[in-house]
Amino acid sequence: MPVESIAGEAAVAPERLTPAALRTRFASPPSWTPEITDEHSLRRQTGAPTAASVLLPIVVHASGASMLLTRRTAHLTDHAGQISFPGGRAEAHDVSPIATALRETEEEIGLDRRHIEVIGSLPLYLTATGYLVSPVVALVQPPFGMRADPSEVAEIFEVPLTFLMDGAHHQRRSADFPSGLGRRTYYAMPYDRYFIWGATAAMLRNLFHFLRA
Repeated sequence: MPVESIAGEAAVAPERLTPAALRTRFASPPSWTPEITDEHSLRRQTGAPTAASVLLPIVVHASGASMLLTRRTAHLTDHAGQISFPGGRAEAHDVSPIATALRETEEEIGLDRRHIEVIGSLPLYLTATGYLVSPVVALVQPPFGMRADPSEVAEIFEVPLTFLMDGAHHQRRSADFPSGLGRRTYYAMPYDRYFIWGATAAMLRNLFHFLRA
């Protein structure tokens, strides 16, 4: 799937990626416009979408912040083998999207919520597979332990936030998808041996726009 173009916007200034700056930005959000991808138009299911939440865990290192991501196991029904944020569908006992994100994060990667400082949320994202996802943004303070649930998570890794918040690393690609989903244009942010794309890349694009606004 060749690269069709590079988004190419200037990187978010490093001073906007510090913990203090991130807290301030979410406490007083600017006027901005989310980027809408074509994924929602490819949805084939009928009825209401399934509510879900993901956590965008920004790990606060002395050397600079990074985004914690997972690689899903290959046997899952939806998004198998893909790079994703920790998270999943809402349960009846979850009192809010934040509660869903924290619970799912603890279940999937064993990250205790006492290490997590929620600072805000991004716009809802509707996937082609029928999930209406609430992206919850948080700061995570090391040291902390993690333990991947082998039934859902094959790997946990981090990507420097400066890499992800640079339009020079945001590729546009297109492909024909099976199961009647048709042709789709999507963002990809390849890093090292990890191919970050689809909904994960789209939510990162909205974080990028939010921080640049």
